[in-house]
Amino acid sequence: MIRTLTSPAPALAQDAALLLLRLATGVALIAHGWQKAVTDGPTSTAAGFERLGIPLAELSAWFAIVVEVGGGVLLLLGLLTPLVGLLVAAVMAGAFWFVHRGTEVLVAEGGWEYVAVLGGIALVLAAVGPGRFSVDAALRATARSAT
Repeated sequence: MIRTLTSPAPALAQDAALLLLRLATGVALIAHGWQKAVTDGPTSTAAGFERLGIPLAELSAWFAIVVEVGGGVLLLLGLLTPLVGLLVAAVMAGAFWFVHRGTEVLVAEGGWEYVAVLGGIALVLAAVGPGRFSVDAALRATARSAT
């Protein structure tokens, strides 16, 4: 009984969980990047970044937009997952440092929980990869069969 409770899930369940995690995270990132790019617009986003004291506000706004929208799409596909994970973690670290540091925990109170969770998920995906239901896995399988 203890062994069952402390053993990792079977590989298929792990890969399915990674797929669901990537899909949920990708959609959330795309939504936030879309808001910055289309709803608010890059100029307004950069102005907001400037007010928050984010250095190189225009460049930072574009970096956040590209990482959130582009990275979100790549996570949906499971493509370049380790790189995307690190880039998303970097954006979330910046959001924590410049916006949420010293605030409450709960996001409803302006807190840092959301950026911490997204950053943590991104680091996990960078470390363990996207699982077998991904373009990364298909590319690895193709490369192995070509050799």
